[in-house]
Amino acid sequence: MTSPDLVFETALAERLLDHARAGAPAEVCGVLGGSEGTVTHAEPVSNIASTPRTRYELDPAETVEAIERVEAGAEHLGFYHSHPQGPPRPSATDEAEATWPDAVYCIVSLPESRIRAWRWTGDRFDELRVETG
Repeated sequence: MTSPDLVFETALAERLLDHARAGAPAEVCGVLGGSEGTVTHAEPVSNIASTPRTRYELDPAETVEAIERVEAGAEHLGFYHSHPQGPPRPSATDEAEATWPDAVYCIVSLPESRIRAWRWTGDRFDELRVETG
């Protein structure tokens, strides 16, 4: 059996799913932190997209503050956003707007009630194996 690339503590995974459910039908988003492939921190950030039901845009000032909070006790690993109705994979918009090479981009899928993750290489997303536990 292959080990996961990214592990979410169970309570944290549930918190992300709850955040996505509470924000639906709009997409929610935030910053993730942890170390050595284990996600231990999630900081919600306001979605300021003009069409939040189909896009997300992290509030810039809140993002800086969230990253600072995460980095006070962990490494900044990346970001998350939800897909309340869409497929649980990065959209063409997600790919066009990804800007942090080597960052983890997680999608909280409400239709599947699970979290999937990708690493942005700078020109494409590579899917990561995710485990909750």
